[in-house]
Amino acid sequence: MATAFSSDGEAALQRELGPVAAAAPRGDLDGFYEMGRAAAFVRGGGFRKVALQFPDELLADAAPVAARMEAATGAEMYILGDTTYGSCCVDEVAAEHAGAEAVLHYGPACLSPCGKLPVLHVFGRQPLDIGRCAEAFRELYPDRQSRVVVLSDVVYAHAMGELEQQLCPEYPNIVFSRVVCGDSAGPAPPGTVQQFGRQFLVEADGGLQDCAMFYVGAEGLALTSFMLTWNRCPFSSFDPTTGCGRHETLNVNRALMRRLYLVEWARDARVVGILVGTLGVVGYLDVLQHLRELLRQAGKRSYTLAVGKPNPAKLANFLEVDIFVLVACAQNSLLNSSDFYRPVVTPYELELACNPAREWTGNYLTDFRDLLPGACAHVELPPAVPAAEAVPDISLITGEMRAAHLCDPPAPQLPPSIALACRDQTRALAEISPAASFLESRSWRGLEQQLGQTPVSKVVQGRRGIAIAYEDEGHEQ
Repeated sequence: MATAFSSDGEAALQRELGPVAAAAPRGDLDGFYEMGRAAAFVRGGGFRKVALQFPDELLADAAPVAARMEAATGAEMYILGDTTYGSCCVDEVAAEHAGAEAVLHYGPACLSPCGKLPVLHVFGRQPLDIGRCAEAFRELYPDRQSRVVVLSDVVYAHAMGELEQQLCPEYPNIVFSRVVCGDSAGPAPPGTVQQFGRQFLVEADGGLQDCAMFYVGAEGLALTSFMLTWNRCPFSSFDPTTGCGRHETLNVNRALMRRLYLVEWARDARVVGILVGTLGVVGYLDVLQHLRELLRQAGKRSYTLAVGKPNPAKLANFLEVDIFVLVACAQNSLLNSSDFYRPVVTPYELELACNPAREWTGNYLTDFRDLLPGACAHVELPPAVPAAEAVPDISLITGEMRAAHLCDPPAPQLPPSIALACRDQTRALAEISPAASFLESRSWRGLEQQLGQTPVSKVVQGRRGIAIAYEDEGHEQ
């Protein structure tokens, strides 16, 4: 009997579940998913098995798209039902598990370059009211001499040419960015900005900081990355779903203060967990090695963790870790860790904390490839100093003293009496890992299979019903 505060759950048990609500199938699948261009890519490459990667909101169209692609190309299409990490990145790991020779990536994309499989991006031609967008631009920038760079979400890139035709005659100093996939654009000419898969030419005397930014798309990670990276430029946006334009009021300085606060956490941390957030972006192995070496010279212990998509429950299992650093694409690196038990920082923020030669200049970097040797923002580590000569400073988090410079690294290996131990009766030697030793000392070490130790028993029928009213229990009125 249901009351105002509880229910016996009978309605929930008898409710019939239907298919999950998703994007409704579109009548013009050929135009929205650019079937002709995708089929030409498959036939031109001679691919016999192709992986189709859809985001969750477009997964309802996966089956009809795959059927039409197979009919048009004769190749076998394999639908990737779930991504290993973010849906904006090309999931080369899942594609290789299926034996695919190429990937068709549908929907929004971060446009990070991939190194293993050929990839074709099909963003999906989302509708855009060109007239309303142009009208909103005129309202936001009444001065016809304004220097404005127009950016857009990739799903609206198809309409930027028509918008350019309407605005360029009125605004002589307007610049439209174009979408470039991966490293296909090649070396950029002088004065060209090439970042986040966008490319545009800046002719202002003061460079990009003398320009305003106009973004066409909904609020999201892409816009946040743009605003943090180009934080000296005023931003405005037009949301096609609402048809409204506005000056962005996000306090970028406040967001940067929050990120710099996390840098102080990273300076205090002694144990750092390196989260692998991508297995497809070019250079992720190099940056993992770079971060390990950086932490080693800074006197911090590091552990590399591959946990898939990070969430508070997963990371709470690593109690010994003081802070995490996420190696992911430029959009997914800015993880809001307010709900996590330990902060999550970006590789650039960890560099600010552990590399004394890197100073805060006001430019924020979200692409980890910029930190690698030979890149535009690489900074060499200074020479290490003896521990006795290190100048300490005061932590802004705990108020305690800490070393502010790189010290001489510890000995590369432990004494033989500690590093080696007898493993079994055959006198085979095994190396003792400090992490494994610490795990053995914990009372809870996770789920244990205990193969061969649990006795086998016959299957018996369990109780039926729900916890507050099993069928074999008496019902009280």
